Amino acid sequence: MADKKVLIVDDQNGIRVLLMEVFSSEGYQTFQASNGKMALEIVKNESPDLVLLDMKIPGMDGLEILKRVKEINRDIKVIMMTAYGELDMIKEATELGALMHFTKPFDIDEMRTVVNMQLRGSEARSG
Repeated sequence: MADKKVLIVDDQNGIRVLLMEVFSSEGYQTFQASNGKMALEIVKNESPDLVLLDMKIPGMDGLEILKRVKEINRDIKVIMMTAYGELDMIKEATELGALMHFTKPFDIDEMRTVVNMQLRGSEARSG
């Protein structure tokens, strides 16, 4: 079975690097984007299984990116990363199809567990 693909979308380089390392070491194929335009290119070209998406991105914000990801392929799983206090946006993100959210600073082990559950838990019924 091909490697699962994880796309990390965040305008902060440090967070992208950290998450790329974590999920590469879990055996996933990882992609990164610092803005919405790049993110959607990767979604179209690579069809990632899961997207870790920051809510606050300059230009196209997380909700807009989420909307467009779901238009391209509604089966792609999306987990939002939010700053404290973006609760109204989180509610909207959930309505748009985000699975859940992590508030920054997030617990990296918790995120790893959730991503593994989402990606490995679905292997049995994929196809």
